[in-house]
Parts: sequence; C-alpha cells; structure tokens
Amino acid sequence: MISKFKTVLKSSIFGIAAVSAVAAMGFGGTAAAQDKIKIKLAHFLPTANGMHKDFMEPWARDLEACTDGQVEVTIYPGGTQLGNIAKLHDEVRAGIVDIAHGLSGIPGGRFERTRIIDLPFTAKSADAATRTLWSLYPDYLAEEYDGLKVLALHAHNPGQIHTTTKKVATMDDMKGLRIRFPSGAVKSMLEALGATPQGMPPGAVYENAEKGVIDGAAFTWDTMASFKLAEVMKHHLDAKAYVVSFWFAANEKKYNSWPQNVRDCVDKLSGDNLIPKFGPWWNDWDKAGYEAVQGPDHEIITLSDEQRAEWAAALQPMTDAYLADLEGKGIANARKIHDKMLELAAKYAE
Repeated sequence: MISKFKTVLKSSIFGIAAVSAVAAMGFGGTAAAQDKIKIKLAHFLPTANGMHKDFMEPWARDLEACTDGQVEVTIYPGGTQLGNIAKLHDEVRAGIVDIAHGLSGIPGGRFERTRIIDLPFTAKSADAATRTLWSLYPDYLAEEYDGLKVLALHAHNPGQIHTTTKKVATMDDMKGLRIRFPSGAVKSMLEALGATPQGMPPGAVYENAEKGVIDGAAFTWDTMASFKLAEVMKHHLDAKAYVVSFWFAANEKKYNSWPQNVRDCVDKLSGDNLIPKFGPWWNDWDKAGYEAVQGPDHEIITLSDEQRAEWAAALQPMTDAYLADLEGKGIANARKIHDKMLELAAKYAE
C-alpha cells in the first residue's frame, strides 16, 4: 500500500514538473516573441529604384544582422499604403512608421532651410551636396527635424530637364513648357525660365507624360531607368542646374525606446558612416539611367561651363527673391545658410 502510494506520488510530482517545464518553455517563447522588435521602414520609391535596392533594403537587413535577429524590419515602398510621398513626414513623426525616407520638397512648406541647397547651381555633385547638408545639420538645419532622430540627409547628382517631344537647348526653349518639379526652389527656377511648373509625385510622371498632360520633368538620369521614363522622354538637357535634397530619419521616441544595442546598431549604420556612400551610389544609379537613353531616338544636349554661367547669372534674381521670401518667413539667416552651402559644396567638390 505504502509502495503504491509512493509510486503515485512520484508520478504526480513528475507530471507537475513536466507541466511546469512546458509552461516555462511556453512563457519563455512568448517572452522571446515579445522581445522581437518589429520596425516599419517606409519610402516613396519603387523597388526597382537604386535607393531601395542598394540603400534601404541592405540597410534594413544589416540592422537585423547587427542585432542578431532581435530586430525585424519590414519595408513599405512607394505604391503601398504607407509609401505615400506626401505623408511620410507625418507618418514617422506620429510613429505610424518607425523610420522613413522622404523628399524634402514634398509636401512643400517644410524643411525650408534644408531645401536652400536646391537653389540653382549650388552644388556640383551628390557627394558634395550630401556632405554639405550633413556638415550644416547640427548648427543650421536641426530645428527643422523636431521629433525625429535624423539618420542622414543627402542630395542627388545635378539633375536634367527631360522632355517628350520638344528639344530644349536654350533658356528661351523653356518658355511655355509644362514641367514637373520636385521642390519649391526648382519650381521657382522653372518659373523664372518661363516654364509652367507642374506638381506631381514621381510615380505619376510616366502616365502624365505619355498622355501629353506635361511636356517634361526635372529629374535625374536614374529615373530614366528606374521609372522607365526613357520610354516617354526623348530629349534631355544636361544643364547640371540643380540638386534636390532627401531625409532619412526615425521617430525620436521610438528610437529612444529601443535597447541600447539596437540604437548602437542604428547609429553604426547611419550618420557619418552612411553619408560617404551616397555620392558613389548616385553615380551608379545615374549611369544606369544614362545608358537607358542611348540610341537614335534620344537626343542629349549638354551645356558648357560658359553656358551654365549664363544660366546662373540669369537666375540670380530668382535666387535673391527666394532667399528674401525665406527671410520674410522668419528664417533670418537664410542668406548665411546659402553662402555656407556654396562655400562647403565648392570645398567638397575639390
């Protein structure tokens, strides 16, 4: 009887222990699942674009690897619900997404200091413009990024004027053309040249060009391939007249809530370590687009340095008016920022 009781007791203890072990593993699994940090990264570009393929996709996977899988990054590119170019800034500030990459000029009225670099003939390359923005960020631009942990500011290589049917070789050729613009400064430039600026997201350009709603667009070479615009844009003026700026940032509260090791990984992949990559990237991206417009059905006109100087002189009143408008909006040091940009961009271009 006693022997039988001991056997039953032993069996019960073993059963309880087994149940406890299973429960512990279950709770441990739940804890592990809860420890997984899921990050939403949104941007406005198609997945075929170089900034997705070479920049954001590898950046996300490198962050996952750096954290040994503690972080899981899901990317929402252009065309998805979270990839609306006009909503990215609001989405990341509100914490709807954790990290976003956006175009400084869309929507307008934001990043006014940053977008001074978009003024005509300010920078000669993506590398020079990007290094200039990052150098000026702490002292001149930071206040525009309230609520954000800025991971990088950058700009593209000087862009072109691409048109569908009309060749543009001179300033007079711009008159009356309906041209898509990417930022307020480029809009002002187009107006000063007599064109009619048209506002629309990059993804809408192909359809509107094909239908004849617009005559062309201010874009970089890379879009001829990544947005397939070489199919509808047949004339290309390489004036190297402007660059356009972008931002890459995390929601500041979200960033501060992540464990130190995750923040360390984000920092390691961003800032000073990321900035030098944009120049070489843009050179590669533009090369692909440039190659897409080679052939007898395309015409490329490149302005000489002398012609560019004439364009710059003609656009100087527009630049002065643009800066005066910023001063009227309360940016008292707008001209100083522009002067610093010109100085640093020239230095970094050497």
